[in-house]
Amino acid sequence: MRDDWSMHWRWCMLVMGTVAPGFEPVKALFEKNMRSLKERNAQLCVYVGEQCVVDLWATTINDPEFSAESLINVFSSGKSLESITLAMLAERGLLDFDKPIHHYWPEFSSLHKRDTTVAELMRHEAGLSWFDATLTPESLYPTGLINNSVGAVIERTPQVYPEGNVVRREYHALTRGWIANEIFRRVEPEGRTIGQFLRQEISEPLGIDVFIGVTEDEFKRISPVRMLGLGFQLAQSFIPKMLGRSMELNFFQLLTKLRALLATAKHRSRRKYKEPIDGMRSQRGIEALDSPALARSEIPSAGAKCTARGLAKLAAAMANGGTIAGHRVLSARGHELLHANPVKRPMALFLTDFTQSGLAAFADVDDQAGIFEKGLHRGREGFFGWFGLGGSIFQWHPQKRIGFAYVPTSLNWFDIVNERGKAYQLETMRCVERTTRA
Repeated sequence: MRDDWSMHWRWCMLVMGTVAPGFEPVKALFEKNMRSLKERNAQLCVYVGEQCVVDLWATTINDPEFSAESLINVFSSGKSLESITLAMLAERGLLDFDKPIHHYWPEFSSLHKRDTTVAELMRHEAGLSWFDATLTPESLYPTGLINNSVGAVIERTPQVYPEGNVVRREYHALTRGWIANEIFRRVEPEGRTIGQFLRQEISEPLGIDVFIGVTEDEFKRISPVRMLGLGFQLAQSFIPKMLGRSMELNFFQLLTKLRALLATAKHRSRRKYKEPIDGMRSQRGIEALDSPALARSEIPSAGAKCTARGLAKLAAAMANGGTIAGHRVLSARGHELLHANPVKRPMALFLTDFTQSGLAAFADVDDQAGIFEKGLHRGREGFFGWFGLGGSIFQWHPQKRIGFAYVPTSLNWFDIVNERGKAYQLETMRCVERTTRA
């Protein structure tokens, strides 16, 4: 690795880490964006093959506690952890994605949910994007889950689809992970939850910091996320880029995206939305996920606490057929099950391809696609995985054997498909192509 311990103080910014020869442009872009965008703390880690070629972290707020070992909430990037753990059960013959959920969980079939398959759930087609109840943090601890505190809520929640059952795919932002966890613990021979299984079967053997539900010691390592205020983003959008705008979107681009977001609201399923977890509204919404109570909870689809190093190493295992450094996470069969049977369907702002395990498969789109669909796919062609609210990315490229993770603490709500982090994916791809030609 080049530049084994590089430090650059500029405008109260500290960048540390290493890059392999040929990947210096990724570091240059990281430094530039940390200086010019409204960032706080961030980590970026990339593998090519089994080599870590980028391992960077930075703070713009002179945070003495922030490091490569700091844990950050990655929101929906955790959905790919669900996919990997379910594929591990499928590989062992314990789960079939095409079977109805009630095959593993008979009580799920109440209220006409009988025919919904595991694959439909993972593709966001279960009609359960919101629960008609507010969960308590305690119900989301392993003890509460095992006592069926969440399972009972799901069993009595009816399916509701957007647009009168014509459109089946609706983003299950929080609920997919909770439903998947109920299936998982019923199928897993020891009755472990996804969080317990992830820690014991993946994180500990690989030596990575990737957790769903943290311990007291791990909680002390959390670097809290902050959502940029809408007022701040609006004010910044009027500033020309040449005069130091710290957001990527100008006013007209921001307005275009806002209009598209509002247009999708009328297509949502018609149900009464309740606070998903008790206390979230009184604790600054999503920032409550870093509170002591919720950090210990299992919220697989929105509450995983990870480092970029940990996610990138796991992504590298997925990019290398399921194995890294002699440790097998998935066999060839399990790897195939993880990536199999992508189905293309509309979901709110764009067409999406989700595999049977719930991974997004990114592919090229034509010029007729909308701005969000282009933003989702272009520059990520060949990658699998997903990303988190306004920031994180956890994806891999099996063909080019790239494992990629970007984890910031400053979240931009309008960056719906995480194009800020996608810039690092694009630069990584360019570097891989150059080094390959060389």
